Amino acid sequence: MAGPRIDYVELPSVTAHELTRAFYSKAFGWAFTDYGPDYSATTTGDVDVGLNGQVDEALSAPLPVVRVDNLDAAFDSVTAAGGVIARPIFSFPGGRRFHFIDPSGSELAVWETTPE
Repeated sequence: MAGPRIDYVELPSVTAHELTRAFYSKAFGWAFTDYGPDYSATTTGDVDVGLNGQVDEALSAPLPVVRVDNLDAAFDSVTAAGGVIARPIFSFPGGRRFHFIDPSGSELAVWETTPE
């Protein structure tokens, strides 16, 4: 990997998950993979989009996600730089991630893939 970069943006779709998925499919021809009944994502390998319809998980704003090779080192770097951890490291299908708040109040996530 060339270095950390935003490679994923998660959009909240709690109130209309299926409608939102259908909208992006129709508007842009995006194909989605479903990860359960309330989470879908494009899987093009460029900058992918996730639609989070999970009531207890979705944020109210888009969530940029930075991909790294070493999540633990990134966690240490973010906290050393003054980032406030909003959600500690957790696992999900295909990877692990954490969320942080930057000095301007923006929430981002950092993730790494895990072997399947």
